[in-house]
Amino acid sequence: MNNLAKRYRRSEDSPHLAKRRNSGKQPFFEDITVDTLGRTGMISRPFLGERMAKLTVNDLDLKGKRVLTRVDYNVPMAEQDGAMVINDDTRIRATLPTLKAMVDQGAKVILTAHLGRPKGDRVPSMSLRPVADKLAELIGQPVAFCDQCVGDSVAEAVSQLADGGLLLLENVRYHAEEEANDEAFAEQLAANADAYVNDAFGAAHRAHASTAGVANIIAARGGQCAAGLLMERELQFLGDELDTPDGPFVVILGGAKVSDKIKVIDRLLEKADTILIGGAMAYTFKLAKGLTVGKSLVERDKVDVARAALDKAAERNVHFLIPTDNVVAEPTEIDGKFAFSDHRVNDDENIPDDVEGVDIGPKSADTFSEVIRGAKTILWNGPMGIFEDDRFSAGTFAVARAVCDATASGAKSIIGGGDSVKALNKAGLGDQVTFMSTGGGASLEFLEGKELPGVAALTDK
Repeated sequence: MNNLAKRYRRSEDSPHLAKRRNSGKQPFFEDITVDTLGRTGMISRPFLGERMAKLTVNDLDLKGKRVLTRVDYNVPMAEQDGAMVINDDTRIRATLPTLKAMVDQGAKVILTAHLGRPKGDRVPSMSLRPVADKLAELIGQPVAFCDQCVGDSVAEAVSQLADGGLLLLENVRYHAEEEANDEAFAEQLAANADAYVNDAFGAAHRAHASTAGVANIIAARGGQCAAGLLMERELQFLGDELDTPDGPFVVILGGAKVSDKIKVIDRLLEKADTILIGGAMAYTFKLAKGLTVGKSLVERDKVDVARAALDKAAERNVHFLIPTDNVVAEPTEIDGKFAFSDHRVNDDENIPDDVEGVDIGPKSADTFSEVIRGAKTILWNGPMGIFEDDRFSAGTFAVARAVCDATASGAKSIIGGGDSVKALNKAGLGDQVTFMSTGGGASLEFLEGKELPGVAALTDK
């Protein structure tokens, strides 16, 4: 066990936990927070995201009511034998508890969702019809499908719904008015609904007609707008559970760009005991420390931002680790396509000029894993390398195994959506963590402390 892992093996060693215990303040609020521009100020607001005391589907009496329900069915599909086939039904399965709760109450459930980016056109490959078939299979009852999402055909389909019935409407993004949050379009969406439920956390950061506009319209006429059970869990784990985390609190951040995560880093520096950095964003931090990065992907215009984060970590006594060794490879072109060749472990912190960093090295993977196994709360967002390529997946999978080991030992592990979820599933470990978020951009914005329009529009308790 290295010294860093020893130091943070026990929660009482955490300087931030000690500060919170001794302050006598309400743990949910911090005196000093950081706004989206990195400025500090004395404000009273929840630290991570916003604790939303919103109605949930379990608070509603839905017997016989028409409930417009926004779900996230933006699932991966591929053409097979001339038909579109769903490759991963995780997002569909995630909505089943909410749907079953409404069906059991006798609600008439009208599902609306988007798939892909058709940009206002009816793109056949982005139809939700295959989703209706898959949902019927998973939930064990018929699911009607309407090839429109507004208009007379929707009204007719809704009129034929029995209590406890399910109807899936066509891709709401077939209409450009959806992403424009057009009020008239939102009125059409709301026309056949008595209540509204949003279970699409992955789209909650968008102020679109189906996530925000329709809720405002239904609420204005006295209807209730509630969070689904999946939405409720997202807010619980990304919000409540991270407001007062048991320590040591270890944050693992990866991915390509510092600019995508810097606001999250800035806010998490107020809470974390240790932050582990992998992925291409680590190379920008290497530059900030005066190291060389060869041909690695970097954001040279964000070096000052990275340096400021390192300085803040030092000021707050947060251990901020970047890889000390890397797997590197030579970027090249094979048959006219970009590729990597001659991959190897580079034991030096500096990366040679002729190669690119593609994964954390084995020493860094061991160090990271030891720190993770000593954690009591873990937040992971972003892979350690190009894990889709088996040659460069070892670092990400080592972190995944360590997160699962810590979870098995009693830690709470929260996976912030996106590629981290894909990596866990690829490693066959997706069922061995506490919670996997279905959000990508929504997770990041919530962790940044931004208000999510799809949550703000719901009815307060």
